[in-house]
Amino acid sequence: MTSPGQQAIIWTGTYTPDGGGRAEGIGALAEHEDGSLEWLGTAVKADSPSFLAVHPTLPVVYAVAEQRKMVRAYRRTGDFGLEPLGEPQPAGDATCHVAVDPQGRSVTAACWGDGQVLLYELDANGALKDRFPAAPSVDPHAIVNPGEPRQSRAHASLMLADGRVMTTDLGHDTLRIWNYVPATGLVADHEVALPFGSGPRHLVQHHSGHVFVVSEYSVEVFIVRPEAGTFELVFRGPATSGGSTPDDSAAEICLNARGNYAYAGVRGSNIISVLEVGGDGTELIPVKDFPSGGDWPRHHLVRETWLHVAHERSDNVATFALDPATGLPGPSIHNVETPSPTALVPAR
Repeated sequence: MTSPGQQAIIWTGTYTPDGGGRAEGIGALAEHEDGSLEWLGTAVKADSPSFLAVHPTLPVVYAVAEQRKMVRAYRRTGDFGLEPLGEPQPAGDATCHVAVDPQGRSVTAACWGDGQVLLYELDANGALKDRFPAAPSVDPHAIVNPGEPRQSRAHASLMLADGRVMTTDLGHDTLRIWNYVPATGLVADHEVALPFGSGPRHLVQHHSGHVFVVSEYSVEVFIVRPEAGTFELVFRGPATSGGSTPDDSAAEICLNARGNYAYAGVRGSNIISVLEVGGDGTELIPVKDFPSGGDWPRHHLVRETWLHVAHERSDNVATFALDPATGLPGPSIHNVETPSPTALVPAR
């Protein structure tokens, strides 16, 4: 067998006992040439590092501590180890997502519990330093829904190709677009209101510049298009071909390398939906739903012609081979036991 140091590494975000999980911290998987994964072990002990991001040029990993209201940086050591880099930085309630600026200048964090969006500037070594809270969200649906005020629930950040940042807010059904200003943080540019109760969760940018969004609550997909720098909603459709049940919640959306197929994960029914990208990025057409290979597909990742799906509740990552022509998977080719996986993030 090839030694772990010669393998591509995929870091796993996890839940530890403080978040109801069975992991001990950030995990490490080796990715083999045949697409199979090998569990290497815990890279570093950490409290519920449920989402991760990697620095674009340095061997540094950023992780939330979801139950501890913190964000922390880790530096790679040896074949697959990590060690703390600097001190943990305070965040908001239920910090659930981190993303890194492609130029390595900053990290953004989204907090599901209280809606905070935070930016941390980085030093030359990739360590977290200055912290800047962004302006809080204002519910655009408050006028037409004058009942109990809804809690803002920021959930994810996307670094856009033009240098701006887009964040989702599950609670207020909004996409918020920001400009990064050094020594100031995130400055609001504009926002896009999605339909009431949809719950935008995760998002990915197509090579056309359009952004694809999957909604957790309504189990739909949305497309927003940049027109003269301002994003506008141009498409709304189902995230699956076979519909959804009341207990379903969508989780992740990602693209294959060519950008002609998208993959949406749905917890509850435990499926991955294949969607064809049409109209040069203006349509998402459901093609087929297939069993995800476990319970509660929290996150998934396309690597060349392989699809890896992390299952939080059944403690496994299932791997499928994808047909490059149709985008469809064959039967699961591999399954690896992985404690409470919540995110799959390739090391650089």
